[in-house]
Amino acid sequence: MDSDRPVLFFDSGLGGLTVLREARYLLPYERLLYVADDAAFPIGRWPEADLKARLLSLFRELIADHRPKAAVIACNTAFTLAGDALRKAHPEVPFVGTVPAIKPAAERTSSGLISVLATPGTVRRTYTRSLIDSFAGQCHVRLVGSDMLAELAELHLRGDAVADEALLAEISDCFMERDGKRTDIVVLACTHYPFLANRFRKIAPWPVDWLDPAEAIARQLVRVLGTLLAAEPASTPDRAVFTSNPGDPALERLLAGFGLVLERG
Repeated sequence: MDSDRPVLFFDSGLGGLTVLREARYLLPYERLLYVADDAAFPIGRWPEADLKARLLSLFRELIADHRPKAAVIACNTAFTLAGDALRKAHPEVPFVGTVPAIKPAAERTSSGLISVLATPGTVRRTYTRSLIDSFAGQCHVRLVGSDMLAELAELHLRGDAVADEALLAEISDCFMERDGKRTDIVVLACTHYPFLANRFRKIAPWPVDWLDPAEAIARQLVRVLGTLLAAEPASTPDRAVFTSNPGDPALERLLAGFGLVLERG
């Protein structure tokens, strides 16, 4: 039955929880399955061919095992690399992707100076540059690749200390001044980064709009599900699967705060 089939959310770590959190507000009756490929984290450093092969192999198993009614790739790096290939390989599953929110940033900016804060993989991707060409041709867009922010976000979310200086070193290149104008929007092009947004606001050299795509992704998921939407509450709890199969009580408590039960292998 469709009511037994989960909506799958995928990320390399905890970042996709920002998207799942928004989706739960709009989809209170759906059974949610969160899958983190934490054994491969951080995936932004993987060679593209190896990462694409891993994603295709992993999704073959996930779709066979769980039969999701839809799959959300809550990771810019994964979707911009393998989204098209996943859709071709699994036409029976609607995929909702995550791409840098360049179009809404171009629509909102007053100064015309936009920065895209992303992993190195997303910055390198032709997909990202095509979004700039298509939607932000009249803007000056700076791509800022961070080697460490996703890992710092994981540490922050798990309750470990993360120094302001470490964060500022990763975001400082986002701030531009040209012809008396300043950057006014920073696109958070990694689902981990919204967990640090309040920290960013405190240490930024001036106020900007930190653009988080999670709500827009959740709304698109509702549209994609359409007639498949559950009409009554799920009979089983929402679950989380981590590919490293961690036995971590602190992680279990963190996930419980998002309404998820950690499944052990």
